[in-house]
Amino acid sequence: MDGTDPNTAAVDSEPRLLPGHTADCFGCGNENSSGFHLEVWRTGDEIYTDFAFDERYIGGPGLAHGGAIAGVCDELLGFTVWLIGTPAVTRALTIDYLAPVPLHDTHRITAKVDGEKGRAIHVSAEGTSSSGKLSFTASGIYMRVPFEHFDGFGTLATPADELKEKLAQESGRA
Repeated sequence: MDGTDPNTAAVDSEPRLLPGHTADCFGCGNENSSGFHLEVWRTGDEIYTDFAFDERYIGGPGLAHGGAIAGVCDELLGFTVWLIGTPAVTRALTIDYLAPVPLHDTHRITAKVDGEKGRAIHVSAEGTSSSGKLSFTASGIYMRVPFEHFDGFGTLATPADELKEKLAQESGRA
């Protein structure tokens, strides 16, 4: 979906909360007491979350740990599956730390798909502080995988056929 269809443009401009991966997912699961509990939204061809790191994610005094920042970026970039309509997993992730990220400062982190080549999906994200300062960027390569990729590791919270249909509908690739 490119957002230029006049029948879908109005819908695309309205933020929509995307479903989480699983209840116990470290990034978005609401039942994981150690997790980030991200709520991820879609507007057009971008996804975003608003997140403030707290003392659980401290690095230097009063600052978010770089690994926690990378974890949030990886999770958000993983939500691009809703833009491409297929499961994908992280192959490479690069974070550029541009400014300190103080604890409790809510950052808007926005992600998008930059391109696709074969199974590879190139994605990027930016984290902007509450004052509008660009604090970090992320880029990654995610690889398309079949739902069977997860067999033997656990059970999907939603049956694969239902997930396939939801991904196709949300991505506009039905």
